[in-house]
Amino acid sequence: MNSELKKPIQNQRGKLGWIFLWLIGIPVPILLILFLVRGCT
Repeated sequence: MNSELKKPIQNQRGKLGWIFLWLIGIPVPILLILFLVRGCT
């Protein structure tokens, strides 16, 4: 049951990481390529 509670938090951290990369100036197409290369997790 704990793993079910932790999963949304991990997803939020991942999204915040992508937003942070975008805010520091990495262009969106590069972020999309990185997202696809990572395996869309």
